[in-house]
Amino acid sequence: TGPARGGTAEPAGGWRSLDVGSPFDYSRQGILYVAAHLPRPAASGLPAAAGEELLGLVGALGGRTLGLFSSRRAALQAAELLRARTDLPVLLQGEEALPLLVRRFRQERASCLFGVMSLWQGVDVPGDSCQLVVIDRLPFPRPDEPLAAARAAAVDSAGGSGFASVSVPIAAVRLAQGVGRLIRSTGDKGVVAVLDSRLETARGYGAFLRRSLPPFWYTTRPDIARGALERLART
Repeated sequence: TGPARGGTAEPAGGWRSLDVGSPFDYSRQGILYVAAHLPRPAASGLPAAAGEELLGLVGALGGRTLGLFSSRRAALQAAELLRARTDLPVLLQGEEALPLLVRRFRQERASCLFGVMSLWQGVDVPGDSCQLVVIDRLPFPRPDEPLAAARAAAVDSAGGSGFASVSVPIAAVRLAQGVGRLIRSTGDKGVVAVLDSRLETARGYGAFLRRSLPPFWYTTRPDIARGALERLART
């Protein structure tokens, strides 16, 4: 196919790659905080301990929070919790058209926007309107997702691990998409908080999922995360 522009001829395999890096300095612009002290999530919805963690983080910053939840029930419980115990404006996906909610989130600096999977991929809010992204649990495919379930079953029937071969890679892509909502420009700063302790504690896939994310400064200490958010709140 001839030489690539500005480079050498392509190898015999017919393709060549180029990694241009990122314009973002992730380790200076953001913190990845994993709440490793929380119990492993079990039932659907927002566990009480995760709700208290959410309150502490959002309260430290004073809003400016995008909440990415694994289910409509968890997002609703989170919104009800903050509305009951804070004076912050809480915008919940489904209560208005999504473009209107995103616009309000950009304009109302103290607001929080909570929702489910479409927010993990389609929200672009650079600047200080979004300085905390909270993810309630790792986004593994649900049993009612037919394509993922069929692929996992095929791997299991062939003697492999459908969870490791199908569910974990899907979760890695989704998690990276969600985490990517935080740093949208070279001037952005903030914290990604994952309220699922498995990202730190699960042997094997926890480390794999962390490696799939941008190289944020990493911590499992809640005091460090809240301290960073309090400093951001003063800016």
